[in-house]
Amino acid sequence: MFTIGEFSKLGRISPRMLRYYDAMGLLRPTRIGENGYRYYEAAQLETLAEIETLKDYGFALSEIGELLTLSGQELAVRLHRRRLAAYDEIYTLRKKLRQMEDAMMKMEKCNLLKDQYHVIVMETPAQRVYGIRRKINISETGDLFEELYKKVDELGLTRCGAAQQVYLGEEFSYESMDIEAQVEVSGEHPDVKVIPARLCVATTHIGPFEGLHNAYDAICSWLAEHPEYKVIGPSVERYLKDVDMVKDEEELETGILFPVQKLQ
Repeated sequence: MFTIGEFSKLGRISPRMLRYYDAMGLLRPTRIGENGYRYYEAAQLETLAEIETLKDYGFALSEIGELLTLSGQELAVRLHRRRLAAYDEIYTLRKKLRQMEDAMMKMEKCNLLKDQYHVIVMETPAQRVYGIRRKINISETGDLFEELYKKVDELGLTRCGAAQQVYLGEEFSYESMDIEAQVEVSGEHPDVKVIPARLCVATTHIGPFEGLHNAYDAICSWLAEHPEYKVIGPSVERYLKDVDMVKDEEELETGILFPVQKLQ
């Protein structure tokens, strides 16, 4: 038998926490002496380890007493539920981080945008694309790309690169966006067009689409600091990792490109 002090050293846990576990009925001493001293057996170290593991998994102490009584199969079910809950917690934390970053950007916008977004000037290669142009509400974007992919299949074309959205209107409007949904394709069709190689100012946004405005702000700030470049065409959102490629929207990757000309 071990005294509470000896047992706490072996289990790497404080005597105060052992007394708390005793009060909760999670881990009672094997014997309490006439002097009130608590004594534990070596076998109880395994129970203590199980308690600490379940606590690390995020289970509340009020749940752990029941969990210790479950069979292996029953415990596996509970662990699966806890795993799903942990993913939800991660998603919520990531969302809060994004919100904090947005708030911080409003306070220190210029410096934070430079830290988060690396704006570059790049020569984009030529693309062979098939596209569908529509005036839509922003909520209809997903439907437009579904229509695009269906049409590509019907025409016997093969997707061979990223999809992208080109903003063609003179003004931006959530209610009536003039856009062309495009996707790189292989195969021949009269409506397949070639976008020539061109110079672009670009950056990449990682995360939900709701934060794309920060990437646009970063490029606008960069252009304001580099008046030698002039925008000569509509902006492009290129979906490098779209919703079909990731499990979590935090993993989305979207390229923002503005065709430019360097002034002499």
